[in-house]
Amino acid sequence: MVEVAEIFRLHGPQYRKQFGARMLPSHLRAMQDIEQCRTATLGGQVYYCQKCAERRYSYHSCKNRHCPKCQNEQANEWLQEQQNLLLPVNHFLVTFTLPAELRAVARSNQKLIYNLLFRASSAALLKLAQDPRFSGAQIGMVGVLHTWTRQLLYHPHVHYIVTGGGLTQDGSWQSSRPDFLVSVKALSPIFRAKFRDHLKKTELFAQVGEQAWKKKWVVHSEPVGTGEAVFKYLAPYVFRVAISNNRILKLEQGQVTFKYKESATEPSPMLYPEC
Repeated sequence: MVEVAEIFRLHGPQYRKQFGARMLPSHLRAMQDIEQCRTATLGGQVYYCQKCAERRYSYHSCKNRHCPKCQNEQANEWLQEQQNLLLPVNHFLVTFTLPAELRAVARSNQKLIYNLLFRASSAALLKLAQDPRFSGAQIGMVGVLHTWTRQLLYHPHVHYIVTGGGLTQDGSWQSSRPDFLVSVKALSPIFRAKFRDHLKKTELFAQVGEQAWKKKWVVHSEPVGTGEAVFKYLAPYVFRVAISNNRILKLEQGQVTFKYKESATEPSPMLYPEC
């Protein structure tokens, strides 16, 4: 099976030579870690069997969250930690999507824009949930950033697992309706306004067209019961790269063929030039 690490070792030097100056430092570091993962470069241990006189080398892992070889163990640890925090109440999955007009800016300024995406969306949801028409309380929430679709297209959005209710000012628990948390029609403009206010404080605001602030921003909310199943669904994405080893079909003449999944369809092959 062809691995991401093998592709990086073969074509990474040429790719960085051509595009390295335009790559984010975090991307360069991820490539380096993946290339070195479980190789002699990172060191390791030697196991020796006196009976058969064989040696076995076990090299260290890079532990980068983007490494296909290291992600599963980290995802399981994260899942256990989050499930230990679950309350015995109904939960909701609330998703905030960054509009297309902002994605070019986001791709080139990921740390800043993703930070604003979390800040604006969480503040909007916390504010509306405290409205007496809804929960009227301080809700609990865990957010997970996801930056691609099933078709592996760049599509930044945040999933929140939210408690169906929260604490009132006097410290008592106030439950929401079991099938309804807040109005997404009311939540969307609050999210948009808060993001706009944050972005106006940066130099990037001038790069965003006026249309972005006039359109409706996509927000979705749905009940998810105890929340355990949603955590299991989201856990792999916390430590998963878009093109993992099991998606790669072959590497030939500098081109990678990998599979992706259309919504409600079977996986299909796609050809992507590596260099």
